[in-house]
Amino acid sequence: MTEPDAAQRRLRAWVGLAEDRQDWPPELQNLPTALETGSLTVPFSLPLLAHAQQRFRHNGRPVVIGLNGPVGAGKSTLARQLLQLAPRFGLRLAVASIDDAYRPLHERRQRLDGNPFGVSRVPPGSHDIPLLLEAIGRWRDGSSLKLPRFNKTLAGGEGERDGWSEHTADVLVLEGWLIGCRALSESTLEQSLRQGETTDGATGVSWLTPSAQERAWIPRWNTNLRAYEGLWDQLEGLWMLRPVAWTLPRRWRAQAEARQRRAGGGWLKPAALDALVRSSLVSLPPELYQDPLLTSPLDPGRSSSPPSERKERPPWAEQECSPEGNRNGALTDAPATKLSGLQKAPRAGAQVVALLDGQRRCRWCGRTSDWPFNRSGNDQLSSESASSATG
Repeated sequence: MTEPDAAQRRLRAWVGLAEDRQDWPPELQNLPTALETGSLTVPFSLPLLAHAQQRFRHNGRPVVIGLNGPVGAGKSTLARQLLQLAPRFGLRLAVASIDDAYRPLHERRQRLDGNPFGVSRVPPGSHDIPLLLEAIGRWRDGSSLKLPRFNKTLAGGEGERDGWSEHTADVLVLEGWLIGCRALSESTLEQSLRQGETTDGATGVSWLTPSAQERAWIPRWNTNLRAYEGLWDQLEGLWMLRPVAWTLPRRWRAQAEARQRRAGGGWLKPAALDALVRSSLVSLPPELYQDPLLTSPLDPGRSSSPPSERKERPPWAEQECSPEGNRNGALTDAPATKLSGLQKAPRAGAQVVALLDGQRRCRWCGRTSDWPFNRSGNDQLSSESASSATG
């Protein structure tokens, strides 16, 4: 077994696990082969559940952990892994995708009418945030966790709501490509777009460069994102899957569609697939919305970091974004039902990040305070750092 690197040791100590896995409880050592061989199991999944266990014991009430990862990164596979592992921590776990809270098709068509990607889901504004907030609030007030379900094969492939799921849970892991992303101020966004900071700095691949029409819509997506702030305030942790390059989600999603087609399931034509993936990468350019999450970690309960620990703050950290804003033509949400179970958490970036290579293998994993790469994450990984994540 490979020895864990320093970042892994610090992560384990932070979540209450011994630095040496041999000192972990037996139920965390004797895992089924399929779980043991997964590159994310030991460095990411087990620490995430240990963290969730810590927060649940500390709070004495249900906990929501956010999982941010791009399209095709394997979030659904990771969710199944977490559900298998959670009983080993004595946790009743529910995992939900924010995409299960897509609005009904007629509402999505209205909100996304004329968008440059030609999609009826994915970008900010597609999701029913008040519905999720009400579900979380009632759950924290003592009810079961009742969540909507979305079936992307309905309505000719545009997708539609398809009933509800009900859970008795201690912890909810909420996953999605935009989880935790914060709206930028208008001045910051305008300056960033003017400076052309929306291209992939590592490759300059034109596929990731917004067209003039796509660029014109970014302020609208940014305004729509403000309606998500109340949901992000419910998170007591944010964990992140980060590709080594932002060109990879397109490949990953295409591979997933090919597997689904071979299995006889529903699949998207290449043009439709490209539009969905592109809408996730260009509506909120990663350099402006995803990568800043790596630079502002904040532990629950801490109002600020000591001066010695402070890193560059993301642009949104200085802004108080109102969910009622209606500029740039964006549609807004009415406030959710007032429920005592809802909270106002300190604004924070991601606490833990796993870096994935082209084969979705974990090449590095640790707390964002230990992030060793540049903002774009494309520094060359040594063989030592590439292998140590699995220790």
